[in-house]
Amino acid sequence: MTSAQNIKFETQDQGEETARADLYGLLATLFYAPPSKDLLATLSSAQTEGEGVLGAAWTELVAAARATNAEHAREEYEQLFIGVGKPEVMLYGSYYLSGFLMEKPLAALRTDLAQMGLQRAQSMTESEDHIASLCEVMRYLIASDDVLQANVANQKKFFATHIQAWVLSLCDAIAAHRTASFYAALAGLSRVFFEVEMQAFDME
Repeated sequence: MTSAQNIKFETQDQGEETARADLYGLLATLFYAPPSKDLLATLSSAQTEGEGVLGAAWTELVAAARATNAEHAREEYEQLFIGVGKPEVMLYGSYYLSGFLMEKPLAALRTDLAQMGLQRAQSMTESEDHIASLCEVMRYLIASDDVLQANVANQKKFFATHIQAWVLSLCDAIAAHRTASFYAALAGLSRVFFEVEMQAFDME
């Protein structure tokens, strides 16, 4: 499992699956660390012609990127997710599932990752239940050339087991925070995307 800072948005698939993998990769990158100046510039110049609720949420994120800069985004990230002492918004699944960090949900996640032959990269400082890590696993399960791993059944199982029960609560906590601006838009896009994923998996 690669660090979210080193994600490569590449896949041999085309169309919808490529878009899913790319969006998971973008979420991983933006939740793992504040956006760089170059990434904000890329987002600011992105097309906003998508339709439906996902297209509208994407348009809001692009607008938020245009309304901020790297310094302000870094300050917002640090206030929301780092802070002094306990972060104001937690990005870890174990916290939402058990009320504590480094608990049984993380142990279960590590077991499942090991069974898939995945492990946290040494350069990655966050635990495996960080939302960025989980998004990166989903990107891998969509985009990997390993047909034994990259299939809808594994995607559905991993999402249902390790993401679905808590991720909307995370999105709501970010969106409701008084200082959230760029990350409120990111939370809005994330919520819509995860809801779409849930509906798609339910249809499988």
